[in-house]
Amino acid sequence: MNNYQLAYDKLNRAKNILLLTHQRPDGDAISSVCALTLLLDEMSNSISGDTKNYTAFCYDHPPETFNFLPNINKITNHIISKKDSFALVTNQINKKNITSFWEFDLIIVIDCGSLNRTNLAEEIKKRKKANQIIIEFDHHKKMEDYSDIEIKKPEAASTTEILYYFLKENNLKITKDIAHCILTGILTDTANFLHPTTTQNTIDIASEMLLCGASFPKITKYTQRNKNLTSMKLWGMALNNLKIQPKYNIAFSVLTLKEMEKFGEDKDAYDGIAGFLSNIYNIAMVVFLREEKKGKIKGSLRTSRSDIDVSKLANYLGGGGHAKASGFIIEGHIQKTENSWIII
Repeated sequence: MNNYQLAYDKLNRAKNILLLTHQRPDGDAISSVCALTLLLDEMSNSISGDTKNYTAFCYDHPPETFNFLPNINKITNHIISKKDSFALVTNQINKKNITSFWEFDLIIVIDCGSLNRTNLAEEIKKRKKANQIIIEFDHHKKMEDYSDIEIKKPEAASTTEILYYFLKENNLKITKDIAHCILTGILTDTANFLHPTTTQNTIDIASEMLLCGASFPKITKYTQRNKNLTSMKLWGMALNNLKIQPKYNIAFSVLTLKEMEKFGEDKDAYDGIAGFLSNIYNIAMVVFLREEKKGKIKGSLRTSRSDIDVSKLANYLGGGGHAKASGFIIEGHIQKTENSWIII
């Protein structure tokens, strides 16, 4: 069996399944998790299928932008710490339903790149390897070995694209809801087919998802045309702070904590700023920095140049991502100077 078939065989045999994606999830991560929960529901509802017990977990609660996705309510971020293990709330509606980590016989890590991005790396590394299998679905470059079955395609535009291949290889039905998730992951990770990661395969898969019932207008309504007045003012401030470093032809913008305090705690408002700034003509790279509380600075890197891989810089700074879109978090404070900013 190839890895797609082997993964499905493990999925069929598993009794308790943990679906896990990265902290601060994006549209591709959330869509991938939702697609797999829908598949597990379909397997449970089949005439010969056994009920699939699963928990979908993300350390951070998914942005409200993606509330339109089917089964998103099944993703929990509630964790109960224990001395030697941890337990997860398996159902947001019924918070009395707790499952110990050691009960999971299959762990599926989705769109993570590095296991550290799950925020449960140390716990997972202590798993019982003989009884707890890890399957990895991802389209980031390989950074470490931790999975038993690795399904990784860095050339794919999104992780949902890889899930499409998984479904096709195993002759599994792509329902309207699953198609909606797959197309959402593709659109959000390619910025509606604008990123260079878009290939002919990507376009063909997107077209097939439309034929399966996915709604392009609905997805773009919630993921693109969803900015409120506060978000637009915040984007305006990012544009106002925009500068170009002529020596390296890098565009950069910075938002300090003091500037952002005017706009409240809406973290979703920052989504898309770096991608929007990358529309500047003939720029090598865009760097967008925003200061967070507790001495953290979040950085986003974007490029459309074929000869630049921004993930190398992100990895050097402890982050990760793709060749054209990456991010990182570093410690420090942003201090404004007369003509620019410095990190202290």
